[in-house]
Amino acid sequence: MQYVRVGQSGLAVSRFALGMMTYGTPQWRPWVLDEEAARPLVRAAVEAGINFFDTADMYSAGASEEITGRLVREFCRRDEAVIATKVFFPVDIAFKGGNAAGPAIKPAPIASGLSRKRIFAAIDASLKRLGTDYVDLYQIHRFNPATPVEETMEALHDVVKSGKARYIGASSMYAWQFATLQHVAQRHGWTRFIAMQNHYNLVYREEEREMNAYCRATGVGLLPWSPPARGFLAGSRKRGEGGAADQAQGATSRAATDDIAQKFYYRDADFAVVEAVTALAKERGVANATISYAWLLRQEGVCSPIIGISKPGQLEQALAALELRLSADELSRLTAPYQPHPVIGHS
Repeated sequence: MQYVRVGQSGLAVSRFALGMMTYGTPQWRPWVLDEEAARPLVRAAVEAGINFFDTADMYSAGASEEITGRLVREFCRRDEAVIATKVFFPVDIAFKGGNAAGPAIKPAPIASGLSRKRIFAAIDASLKRLGTDYVDLYQIHRFNPATPVEETMEALHDVVKSGKARYIGASSMYAWQFATLQHVAQRHGWTRFIAMQNHYNLVYREEEREMNAYCRATGVGLLPWSPPARGFLAGSRKRGEGGAADQAQGATSRAATDDIAQKFYYRDADFAVVEAVTALAKERGVANATISYAWLLRQEGVCSPIIGISKPGQLEQALAALELRLSADELSRLTAPYQPHPVIGHS
């Protein structure tokens, strides 16, 4: 395993972060694995040298944080593990369409967002679920226009100063929004973000326009989510098809039930990118995912892509990318088919 520091901070993390959204309860999403199924996968990641675990309070309505805390304690020393979680979306025990606890209900306005009240309540709840007295990286899941940026940044600063978080980060917003938050923190002498977890992969590169450049210029590390484009880059999906048809072609159960991927990608130009990845993967004798990770690792400013591991073999495909060197010509072949997208993934 290789290790890198997040931006200009002193926080050292493995070259990949393990995305813990995959683990929780299938009541939340049908493709989510329970703790028993997650245990051998998390153990394999730790044994491979991964020390960075990324979750969020809303994943599986808090169950992901609970599993993350238990498995990190089982396989790691706390001072050697880097735990990241997030705040913004409501943490609702009622899942889509309702569950055994009752029908789905609309959460109260104060149960989401980035107000001082919400942040203070959320960090305490996350720490309780994680079973730890601090998180290493506390991230705002989205930008919240309903709350003054001064209120949000001062609250995050107070969370750090209270010892409940070591660093703060952000995720999925416009570059001007992120710059505004950073500027307010700098002006007041408050804690600034060290990381941006953004939507960035071979079939969605709009972050290259503003956000990536801003982060590189200001020393913020990039932690891209969905490096394989929610499995789209695996090459198992077909034009004009989706859902069950994808699964029949060998896609995972997540691909068959993930309507978000079908909204994000599935354009002709997106399939052209996949075809380029598939062709190069065959030439190099590796999986499509390995090519996708190798490309992302070569992008300036990228620290630790967030990888999801739901079955054996996926970890090995990611680890193979650490040693795979792509030539300038190969990199060009992968990016040539790309066509601009509407901005997606922000709130």
